[in-house]
This record gives sequence, structure tokens and C-alpha cells, in this order.
Amino acid sequence: MLTGDGIRVLEFNARFGDPEAQVVLPLLDEPLAEVLRDCARGEVAPGVAVTSGAAVGVVAAAAGYPGEVRIGDRIEGLDTIDARALCFHAGTRRAPDGTVRTSGGRVLCVVARAPQLEEARSAAYENVARITFAGMQRRGDIAQRVGVTA
Repeated sequence: MLTGDGIRVLEFNARFGDPEAQVVLPLLDEPLAEVLRDCARGEVAPGVAVTSGAAVGVVAAAAGYPGEVRIGDRIEGLDTIDARALCFHAGTRRAPDGTVRTSGGRVLCVVARAPQLEEARSAAYENVARITFAGMQRRGDIAQRVGVTA
């Protein structure tokens, strides 16, 4: 965070956790499997190729999140995501009737890539808005530039 007293760090997160990796990995410009294989062999070349542009991810969370969550709600609109976005399932399950239902707190993460941050943000929010389930909640301030000064 940029503050009046300089840069302040709230958290370091250096793992392939969700939703962080779900936003970073689509920016790779080389196959992740090859990068991981090279790491395992100790043959990592300096620098991993990444594409230019930006990626933004918006999590759709279940009712009650981050506390006790409700599960079993039917998820609609998954088939309406356009080509600008990826939809990562986290807290979902396929019910015996073939429908997709909520089964955890962070249900989905919709990630969009674009040349500019604002385009990626718009595409992510446009696509996550196409998905619905009872009690769905999501933040509306992801990738907003609010009160940042250099």
C-alpha cells in the first residue's frame, strides 16, 4: 500500500493458492507444465515469459462467507461466459440431476485478460454478473484505483 509514510506491506503471498494463481497463471506466455518440470529438474532459466496486459479476477462467494456458508444453491449462467474470461470452480459440485451447485465459500473466480487494466476489470465484472446463485456475494472494488498517490 502506498501511504503518506511510504510503502507498507500487509502480506506476502508466494504460493500457488487460489484466487491469486488464478489471476497470475493466465498471464504466462509459456506452458506452466514446462516451467514446473524445469523447476523440478533444477533447470530454470532466468525469467518466465509473461504476456503483456492485465488480468483481473472476481470471486463469487456463497451466502455466509467468510463464516458459515450455505451450500447446495443452484448456479446459473455458467454457459454465458464469453471468450474474454475464464471461470475457475472452487466451491462447486455437480448434483445428481446434472446441475452445478455451491459446495464451499469461494464458489467461483471469474478471470478476464485484456491489454489494459480497465478493460480486464470491465470484462471480469461483465462476466461474473452473468452468473447467479442464491446468496451470491462479490466485491465491487477489485482493481479500482482509489486514493492512490505516488
